[in-house]
Formats: sequence, structure tokens, C-alpha cells
Amino acid sequence: MGVIIWLIVGGVVGWLASLVMRTDAQQGIILNVVVGIVGAFIASLIFGQNINDGITVTSFITSLVGAIILLAIVNLIRRGSVR
Repeated sequence: MGVIIWLIVGGVVGWLASLVMRTDAQQGIILNVVVGIVGAFIASLIFGQNINDGITVTSFITSLVGAIILLAIVNLIRRGSVR
């Protein structure tokens, strides 16, 4: 059951991050899920918060910030600007 929740929350977080960074047209559902999950992992490394404790508002926002950071890094590498 935990994997399904990771996929759903990862998809929502990745989708919201792609809307914020204006990359939604370039990404599909699978890439949104990957961005959300990797963003949550990056956020847990940066902020030191364990996101496996459950879905809370704090963990959701932390994951969103991590996903936005990930998309900013990808945009910086791909285009030379964060946008």
C-alpha cells in the first residue's frame, strides 16, 4: 500500500512543481511521478526530514520544494537558465 501512496503523492507533487516551473507541457504522467519522488528524496536530504513517516502538510510542502529544486536544476542544465 505504501508504494501506491508514494506514486499518487509523487504524481501530485511532480505535477504541481511542473506547474510552478512552467514545464508541465513537456512532462507526462510518468515523469511527474519521477520528479515528485526524486524531489521528495532531495528534500529529505536537504532539510533532514524523514518523509516516510506519513503524509502530512509539512512533508507534502517539503516534497514540493524538493521537486521545484530538481526542476530548477534540470532547467539550468538544459537551457542555461532557471526560468
